[in-house]
Amino acid sequence: MIELRLRRVGNSLGVILPKEVLEALGAEGKAGEKLAVAQLPDGRGLELRHIDEKFEKKLALLRDTIKRYKNTLRELAK
Repeated sequence: MIELRLRRVGNSLGVILPKEVLEALGAEGKAGEKLAVAQLPDGRGLELRHIDEKFEKKLALLRDTIKRYKNTLRELAK
């Protein structure tokens, strides 16, 4: 477990993520890179995730394709 400390950043609080944490997330550590915080299904904690922009675009395209061709895909699956 890695212990992190809250730091004042203007009127907010922030956390500095060590290089090891960024590597574990699959993040490159570049300024402007996106991370997301999601609540765990049991509601007892949070999860930090790296957002891969290329993957998100591909996923959006896949979801659109599935939505548009739902009936065709259902028939092909038989």
